[in-house]
Parts: sequence; structure tokens; C-alpha cells
Amino acid sequence: MEVEGRDFLNTPPMKTVRFGGSVAETMEKLRKGDNSDYELLKHQLADPDIKDAHIINWLQEFRGCMTQLTKDHEQLIYTVLRLPWVGRSPDVVDEFMAFLSNLVSAQTVYLYACLKMVVSHFTPQRVNICEGGVDISDSEDEDDNLPRNFDQCHQALQLIIRYVPSTSRFLMPILHDGFPFIQKSSRTLECYVHNLLRLTVYIPSIRRDVLELIIGRLLKLDVSASRTDIEEAEDDVAQKHPEEGLFDMDEDMSTDQPTRANVMAHPEAERLDTLMAVLMAYIRDVCCVDGSFHAERTKELYKDLLSVFDKLILPTHASCHVQYTLFYLCSFKLALAETFLDHLWKILQNPSQPAILRQAAAGFLGSFLARAKFVPVFTVRACLDLLLTWIHRYTDSQDNSCKQVCCDISLHGPFYAACQAVFYVLIFRHRAILEANMKKGLEYLQSLNLERVVMCQLNPLKVCLLSVTNMFAAVTRKYQVVFCYTIIEKNNRQVLPVVRSSAGGDGVTTNTNPLDSFFPFDPYLLKRSGQLIEPLYQVWDELAGTDLLPAKVAQQVLKEDEDDFLSGEMSHGEGMLGMTPSSYGSNICCPSSVDSPSMAHHGAFKF
Repeated sequence: MEVEGRDFLNTPPMKTVRFGGSVAETMEKLRKGDNSDYELLKHQLADPDIKDAHIINWLQEFRGCMTQLTKDHEQLIYTVLRLPWVGRSPDVVDEFMAFLSNLVSAQTVYLYACLKMVVSHFTPQRVNICEGGVDISDSEDEDDNLPRNFDQCHQALQLIIRYVPSTSRFLMPILHDGFPFIQKSSRTLECYVHNLLRLTVYIPSIRRDVLELIIGRLLKLDVSASRTDIEEAEDDVAQKHPEEGLFDMDEDMSTDQPTRANVMAHPEAERLDTLMAVLMAYIRDVCCVDGSFHAERTKELYKDLLSVFDKLILPTHASCHVQYTLFYLCSFKLALAETFLDHLWKILQNPSQPAILRQAAAGFLGSFLARAKFVPVFTVRACLDLLLTWIHRYTDSQDNSCKQVCCDISLHGPFYAACQAVFYVLIFRHRAILEANMKKGLEYLQSLNLERVVMCQLNPLKVCLLSVTNMFAAVTRKYQVVFCYTIIEKNNRQVLPVVRSSAGGDGVTTNTNPLDSFFPFDPYLLKRSGQLIEPLYQVWDELAGTDLLPAKVAQQVLKEDEDDFLSGEMSHGEGMLGMTPSSYGSNICCPSSVDSPSMAHHGAFKF
């Protein structure tokens, strides 16, 4: 039976009737001991099909008796805060905003609940999917209204802050607890991180804490996706689908979604790539206002990121990508890069710092100088001067100590790390040092007195990574700066001293290379966020490198077809003494559009 196009047999009745008295009457009856209407009110407020008119009417009535809504009625208030107001009609949104304003003003005991409610909307709506009889709960990824919904959330937060200026003190624990599990979808994580960063625009006092929270979660993703695992996953996909990427005639060419070729095969790497793209877009939009560099904003952001770097990134072993946030930020201004290098230098040469952090600082220093295209030769030379002066003073102190000097990593770890940094930088930057003026460049290399370094009793060539040692020997031999092969051959006939494994365990000892640790700015593997890094990054020139090596060794390197001369030697196993394990607007609509600095700011993190 149908009446005016309505199927009464298959359609549930439309709810147009509200039961019970007004909120004021209900509260009065409850005060007298009758809770029937009170329970009915809570039941009707929890109706998932509640109408806009009813929401508006009830919210208006609640505002009229706000002083009565003490902590005794917290279950009722929690039910009101769960009303589906986000994305509803403008009248519902406006009325809910007014209710929030009145509530936090009159009853500050509900501030935490209000903040938690708003933050719960920082991710897309949860949906339940049944696959094979198993319920899978995650967030809805396809919602065209997300930008509008998130705008409403931030309007609500700004309104609360207006009435309760101390709100920021209560916000961080809620943001921390609300952070989605790292195995959630990339879209869920992306939305949450986007909204956290957007918070910092109007609550700048929490930016450092927010960055610490985000980077801490990114590091968990980063260390769970090792360089080897990412490369193997990409190789597997390439072997299974060798034709992909050649013909995309059937693909949707819209820039709103990442192409298949830009999606990481490793699931953790894909999530990390998405979040790194959001974070780098945020960095870019803080530093550049209307296309112009903003020095003061950049300086403040650098301070916050550097604090997080010292606390989280520097002590973390085996992170491959998160440290590129500072690499990217430093590319905006040479003064930032030089300040970062000076910071690393101060950690390295400070004896009051833990040796493991000094070694880590040396790794960052050498890797940054070698890989950052935006660091000019005169800065490289200035850093080499500092490093070599410190190294020579260190050897002098050992020679004058009247003690037997031996190759002992546990005693001289920062020294060996500094030596390896020097060797690594010279491998990558010797051409730049020499190409402007060969004669003056050679005079400069001679002035570094590298022969004294390699000939000293501490014997750094015995400890440094073998690939670094061999390539450094080839460079210095070609330009007749120092001859290392006699020492290398002598070292090859000996074994390294036994060192205790840094991986812990029950006293296991190994004979591995103690400096066999990753270089922090090894090649960036993430595809979409990597578009920002690529134009700034100095890759290893394999052919130029093999020209330096003896013919037999050069042929072997070419056969291996590695994309970096350190590949294959960067083990992360036991026994290393390196870094130890530590116990927008449009970006939301089009999350994966990340451009290089020279390109248009399509997909930037908008404020």
C-alpha cells in the first residue's frame, strides 16, 4: 500500500513526535524524585535518527537551565555531547556552538569532555565492514564533506578557547590519547595529523608538544619499515607487475588521488609517506607566506623542530626518513643549515654529552654535509676545518697522555665517528672543493694534514666502515693527498678488537665493525614526499666513483648495480656501536599532491 509515493510496508515511520516535557520540567520532576522523563530524555537524545528540529529545540532548552547541569548530570551531558552535530544543517551547528559556549562558561567541569568530543571528530566517521564474517571497524575514507566538518571542529575549539583561555593546558593529553593506532588507514592518520598541525596555527603555545607527538609516532612507523624491507617490497611489486607505470590509459588521471606508481608497496612505508607529505607541506606553508620566505616564523619553527630532534630523532636508531623534516626545513635558508651544523658540532665536541649521542651527531654532521646540495663549498670547508682541528687536538692529547694508545671504540667512539664523517664528506664533496681552482683546492686538502690522521696510533682506517675507507683511499690516492693502502692492507691482516654488543643480551661479544651504522641521510625511499627532497639531494655518482677505484674493484661495484656505494654494507645487526634504540585545506581533499619547491603550491598545507 502506498500513499503519496510512500511505501508503508517497507519504510519505518518518520519520527516527528517528541515525548516528555521540556528540559526544565524534566529537571524539576527529577529533583522531586521522578526520573521517568529524565530517562526518556536521554533515550531520545541518543536516537541515531534524531531530527534537526529536535536537536535545535533541545539545545535551546538546555541553554535555558545551564546552571542546573552540575556534575550530578554528567551522563545526560555526555549524551548531549554525542549528538551528531558535525556536518548537520547550519542551524544545528550554530545552536550546538552556542550550547558549548554556555556549557564551558557555566560548568567548567565539562571542559575536558567538550574537548575530547571535538577531538574525536578529527578523523573520518567510523564505519563497520563485515568481511568473511569478521567485523572490521575503521574510518570512512570517501567523504567529500571532510573539509567542512573539520572547519566546524576548529571553530568549536576556538570558541571554547575564547571562553576558557587556559584550554591549551588540558588539550595535549586528549590529543595524545586520541591519536589513531599506527596500523589504521593512511587516510585516518593523515586527517588526524593534519588537524593537529592546524591546531598549532591558533594555539601556538602547544606547537612543540604537537610536533613531538607527531614525530614520535612517525618514528615508530619509520623504524618498523626498514630500508631493506621497503626495497624488497618495491622489488616484489616490480617483478609481479613489470608493465605498470608504462601505460596508464585506463587510470583516472585526476591529481586528487595518488597514481599507482606513487603508492608504496610496504604498508608502513605508505602510511609514513602520507604523513611525511603532510608534515613537509606544513613546514613549507609556515616558512613561506604568499610565496615569500618569512624569517621570523621559520626561526620559531626551527627552534621547535630542533628541540624534538634532540629529544627523539637523535637518540633513535635506524630511522630512515623522519630526520628529513629538518633537512627540508634547512633548505629554505643557508643560515638555518649552518645553525643546524653548528648545533651538531657542539654536541660532538662536548665531553659532557653521552658518547653515543656524540657519535650520532657526527653521523648527522657528515651525512648532512655530504648530501645537502644547498650547502655551499665554503660551508663544507669551514666544517672540515673544525672537524680536523678537533681530531688533531684529540690525537695530540692521546700522544701526550703518557699512556699506551690503542684502537678502543669504547674509549674513543666520538673520535672515530668524527674521522668517518670527514672521510665521508671528502668522498662526496672533493670534486666541488677542487673544481673551482684545482691548485688552491689541492693546497686546501694538503693543509688538512690527513696523513697524520690516518697514520696516528688510534688507526681510524681500521675502525671506519670498509666502503668509506676504500673510497676515501681512492680519492686521496688519485690526488696524491695521502696514501692509505699500506695501512689498509696491514689492518686487513688483523681483526678488530672484541667489543660488547650494543644490542644487549647475556654478555654476547662480536667482532663486527663498531661504526657499521646507518648514515642518517642515506637515499630517501618514500615516493610522494620524496618529490620535495629529490631536488635538494646529492646522489652518489656511481660511474665517477668507480673511476677512482682499481679496475678489479670497479668492475665488481658495477656488477652489483647498487644505487649507493654504501648499499649492502649498512647492516643493522648486533654488535654495532652506532645510534642505539630509544626505549592542508586542499591537502585533505587531495592528500597526495606534494610538489617540489620549484613547482606550484598545489596541495599545500593551507591555514
